[in-house]
Amino acid sequence: MNAGHPLPIHTPVRRRLLQVLALTAASWSLSAPIALAQPALAGEKPPEQLRIGYQKSAVNLVVAKQSGWLEKRLPQTRVSWIEFPAGPQLLEALAVGSLEFGLTGDSPPVFAQAAGKDLVYVGAEPPKPDSSAILTLKDSPLRTLADLKGRKVALQKGSSAHYLLVRAVEKAGLQWSDIQPVYLAPADARAAFERGSVDAWAIWDPFYTATELAIAPRALATGRELSGNNSFYLASRPFATRHAQTLAVLFEELTRADRLVQENRKEAIKLIADFSGLDAGVVSLFLQRRPKSPVGPLSAQTVADQQRVADAFLRLGLIPKPVAVAQIVWRPDGVRLAQAARSN
Repeated sequence: MNAGHPLPIHTPVRRRLLQVLALTAASWSLSAPIALAQPALAGEKPPEQLRIGYQKSAVNLVVAKQSGWLEKRLPQTRVSWIEFPAGPQLLEALAVGSLEFGLTGDSPPVFAQAAGKDLVYVGAEPPKPDSSAILTLKDSPLRTLADLKGRKVALQKGSSAHYLLVRAVEKAGLQWSDIQPVYLAPADARAAFERGSVDAWAIWDPFYTATELAIAPRALATGRELSGNNSFYLASRPFATRHAQTLAVLFEELTRADRLVQENRKEAIKLIADFSGLDAGVVSLFLQRRPKSPVGPLSAQTVADQQRVADAFLRLGLIPKPVAVAQIVWRPDGVRLAQAARSN
C-alpha cells in the first residue's frame, strides 16, 4: 500500500463509520443505549485480539477499561490492556506488532514516523494546553523561560514534553544548544527534580498535578501559547485497514467515557483513582484542567498543527529526515488531507 494515500475503506463501512463519528459529536445521555444495534461489527469479521496501549494520562481509555465497556461491545474479541510510562515506549510496541491501538501525545508519532515505523493516526482528542508545564522548585532562582539558559531540564525524550520544551526555548529567544536536556522517564525525572539534580522539568498530567500538590513547585510556563498538547490515537496499519468498524466502536466507547467524565465527575474520579493509585485530589485537579474530549478522526487543522510539531523537530536536527504527517493519517471518508494541511 502506498503510504502517501489514506487507507481505503469500502463504501458501506465508510457510511456506517461516518454515522458513528457524527454521533460522537452530538450530545447523548450516558444512560441511553448504544445508537447502533448489536452485532457491533455487522459485515466485518471481528478481530481475534485487540491489545490496547495506554498511560495514566489516557482518561478515556482508563474509564473505558475500568467500566468494561469494550469487552461487552466486542464479545468475540480478546481485549487486553497494557500500560506504558510514556508515548515513545507505547509506539515502539505498536510498531513491532505487540499492540493494535494506543494513545500518545503529539511528539511520539513524529519520532516514530521519522524512524520509519509503520503505524497510522486514526483519531484525536481536542488540545489540552493546561495539562503540561515546565516546572521549577519553589525556591529556584529561575523566573522566566530565558533563565533556562545553561540549565539542566529533565524530560522524556520524544514525548509531548519534548515539543513543549522546544517551543519554550524558541519563545525565550534561546537555541536548543543553550539548555542541557536530561532525558529521563517521568518517575526518574521526578526523583531528579525533587533532589535538585536538574533545574527544571517538562512534564504532563497526571505527573504534573501529583507533583504540584505534593511539593508546590512553580510553573515557568504551561502549554498555553506554547503547545496545544494534542492527544492522538494510533493503530497498526493492518488493524486500521481490516477493522474500520472496530475503530468505530472504539470511538463510540471512548466518547462515552468522556461524557461520563463530564457528567459524573465523582464516579470518574473513583474509577481513575482506583486504577492509578493516585489520590482523589490529584485526579480531581487533573480532570479540571482537561476540556471535553470526544474522539474523532483528525481534522485538516489538527494535521496542520501536527506538521508544525514535526517541522520544529526537523529544524533542530532532532529527527533525521522530513516527515509528512498527512501521509499516515487514516480517514473514514477517504479524503486526502495533505493539501489542506499544507495550506494552513
